[in-house]
Amino acid sequence: MQIEFLKPGLQTSLQDSGFSGYMQDGVSTSGAMDQMAMKLANWLVSKPANSAVLEITLIGPTIKFNSEMQIAICGAYFDCVLNATKVENNKTISVRAGDILKFNRLNSGSRAYLAFTGLLKQPKFLNSHSTNLSVGFGANFGKSFKACDKISFDENNNSSIKVLPKKLQISYSNHMQIRVTQGIEVDHFDGSNRDLFYSQTHEVTKDSNRMGLRLNSTPIKVEPKQSMTSTGISQGTIQIPNNGQPIITSVEGQTIGGYPRIANIIRADLHMLGQLKANDRINFVKVDADYAQQLWKQKNSLLRFVE
Repeated sequence: MQIEFLKPGLQTSLQDSGFSGYMQDGVSTSGAMDQMAMKLANWLVSKPANSAVLEITLIGPTIKFNSEMQIAICGAYFDCVLNATKVENNKTISVRAGDILKFNRLNSGSRAYLAFTGLLKQPKFLNSHSTNLSVGFGANFGKSFKACDKISFDENNNSSIKVLPKKLQISYSNHMQIRVTQGIEVDHFDGSNRDLFYSQTHEVTKDSNRMGLRLNSTPIKVEPKQSMTSTGISQGTIQIPNNGQPIITSVEGQTIGGYPRIANIIRADLHMLGQLKANDRINFVKVDADYAQQLWKQKNSLLRFVE
C-alpha cells in the first residue's frame, strides 16, 4: 500500500504531535503547527488524535493513491479535486487505487492536514513520526517530500464516513486576534511601549517559517541598561530583539533565548499560528492566567469530542 507524490507542493511533510520530552536536551517539539486541525482530521479517519498526518503548506501537492483507503482534510481550505470531482474539508473521503488528489488554489489559512486510514510502514524517531525541517531529522530523513517520493503503509483500517460537526469547523481570517498573557520580562518595557505592542496591528513577514513568525511592527523599544540571562522558550513565546520587531517562537524554534519576553500566546490560541502566512495581520489581546486556563478548558472540552 502506497501513496505517491506526483507533485510535492511547496512544503509537504509528515507530522504528528512532535518530539515530546526532549526540550531540556535542546530538541524542539516540532510536529504539526496546527495541532487542532491534525486531531480533527485524524478523528475523521478513526485514528488516535496524535497520529501522523501530512502537513501541506501554501502550495499543495498532487498525490496518487496506489491502493484503496480513506482520507480527510482539515485546516487551510484549498480547491481540492479527486480525479475530476471537487472534495471538501471536514469529512471522510474514500479513495480507490489509481485515484489522484490535487490541491489547487489556496483560499484561506496556511496549512492543511491530510489524515489517512493506512498505518505507516516506517519506524519512529524519538518516539515520533514528525519531521524537523529546520534541523533536518525525523521522518523522511528530515526533509519535505519531493516528486516521485512514496509513503508506504502496513495495512488499512477503513473508517465509517464522518462529517465534522459545525462547531468544530474553523474558518480562517487574514486578520486574527490572538490572546496572550504577560511575559516574564515585561518590566523591560516602559508603559508606552507595552501599550504600543497591544494597540498596533502587526504584519507577518515573508521570513516567517516553522522556527518562528517574524512581525513587521512599529518598533517596540526595550528599556536601556536592562540585562537578562538566556532562558527557556517554547511555542508561543513573543520576544523583542534589539530592532524592536517581535518574533513569535514556533514549533521548530530554539529552546533557549536571550531577548526579553513581552508576552506568551495562550495555549487555546496556539494552533492559529499554523494558519498565518506572509502579509496576514495580528492584534494581540492581553488576558490573565485564570482566563487563559478557562479558555483552554473550553477548547479542550471540544477536543474531547474527537479523542
